[in-house]
Amino acid sequence: MSKNGTVSASVIKRLPRYYRFLGELIKQGTERISSRELAALMKLTASQIRQDLNCFGGFGQQGYGYNVEELHTQIGRILGVDRKFSTILIGAGNLGRAIASHINFESRGCLLIGMFDSNPKMTGKAVAGSTVRHTDELEFFCRTHKPEVAVLCIPKDNTQAIAEQLVGLGVKAFWNFSHYDLSVDHENIVVENVHLGDSLLTLTYRVNHLLHSDDEQEQKDKTE
Repeated sequence: MSKNGTVSASVIKRLPRYYRFLGELIKQGTERISSRELAALMKLTASQIRQDLNCFGGFGQQGYGYNVEELHTQIGRILGVDRKFSTILIGAGNLGRAIASHINFESRGCLLIGMFDSNPKMTGKAVAGSTVRHTDELEFFCRTHKPEVAVLCIPKDNTQAIAEQLVGLGVKAFWNFSHYDLSVDHENIVVENVHLGDSLLTLTYRVNHLLHSDDEQEQKDKTE
């Protein structure tokens, strides 16, 4: 954990990226790396990397750099990937099935133990090794298996009610893919809202301004 108890949101957002890059370095057989070399790979500065890692005590050695496997393990522990939080997914439509099938939950600290959908036609279908249950079974399942994390792939109108129900059943965190900005009115509940459409709009903004800059440069070149 952090050495001073508080870590900025920007540092937390960079931790998964460190974890991913270090995992790739392990696959390549890299045993150690300096902050300068890691910074070059990640398009950061060495100073930024040292500052980020110092939030948790620092892991490098002067003149040696970082042991890649050890640093990967330590960041994994900080991220909680060794905890294996029991996780359920609500909404077995196209998005829910894609997430269940293509996200490796276990490598990211979660165990997907159940999937639910309100559509009776989905009940009993096998998705990524799980059998979809009807949401009528949700309360009994949660009281029996005590999941800590819920992935929400449901319509906007249903999100708040389902979240409130799950909080009452002991769920502590939500990975929310609905179009509802979930703000559960409970203390100690963690919410990560994921807006795929917003991400695409960010891309279109950036490419729009890139092309606009290219157009301006082209016009400038023509007048010179």
